[in-house]
Amino acid sequence: MRQVRRRQWRSRLMLAGASLCALLCAVPVMAVLLYVTIKGIGSVNWDFFTQIQKPVGEAGGGMKHALVGSLIVVGGASLVGLPVGLAGGIYLAEFGEGRFAAAVRFAADTINGVPSIVAGLVIWPLVVVPMRSFSAIAGSLALAIIMIPLVMRTTEEMLRLVPRSQRDAALAVGATRARTTLSVVLPAAVGGVVTGTLLALARIAGETAPLLFTCLGNQWFSLRLDHPIATLPVQIYTYAIAPFDDWHRQAWAGALVLVSGTLLVNVLARVATRRRHDFTR
Repeated sequence: MRQVRRRQWRSRLMLAGASLCALLCAVPVMAVLLYVTIKGIGSVNWDFFTQIQKPVGEAGGGMKHALVGSLIVVGGASLVGLPVGLAGGIYLAEFGEGRFAAAVRFAADTINGVPSIVAGLVIWPLVVVPMRSFSAIAGSLALAIIMIPLVMRTTEEMLRLVPRSQRDAALAVGATRARTTLSVVLPAAVGGVVTGTLLALARIAGETAPLLFTCLGNQWFSLRLDHPIATLPVQIYTYAIAPFDDWHRQAWAGALVLVSGTLLVNVLARVATRRRHDFTR
């Protein structure tokens, strides 16, 4: 009986410690969200979404140009990063063996650990200098560099969770390895792949440093891909370092919109995870 009670107390103690650690992780996140909401909620209005930046010294205006610019740049990065990342993840999980696959994994892990500003420094001489202009194209390519390894490694890990028996069953009825991967393995892991993709989108949507070297920013509304374009993170940075109180309020409003969007993407990722078929059972 003493051993049973001792084990029960140990179990309760470990559960309490784990709960405390979870609370310590949640408190800073909730504190940041609450503080940004308090500071920015008063400036989030209809004009914020429908107007562009006012000239220096004039109150009001909004971040319509930055919101649209962020959608363009992130969308362009997704057009490049998602296909390359998914294809790379499928290759590593299903066909990746030997030194080449090991080198690709090492390179992906290295890029994931490199500061995001390096992506902007890489795109600067390769795209910005030859084009002789900052542009949405350069910004999308910089964000794609950040996105590709995230999607690649997530896709690989999710595909590896699919039981080997499912692959063997498809091969036993005459399916090729490519058909097995596309028709059996990938659909079984689609929930996890979607989750990783959404998290990668949330990651690049808040990047500022690489966009300073590629998109630069624009105080006017622009849809041209070969010209400088405003983005929400850069606009927040520009307003935050300015000496004007009205711009500071707008920066807080932009931060609230950005944090809310990131939170929404993470919630969608969790919903996708819950609804997917649990193939690990």
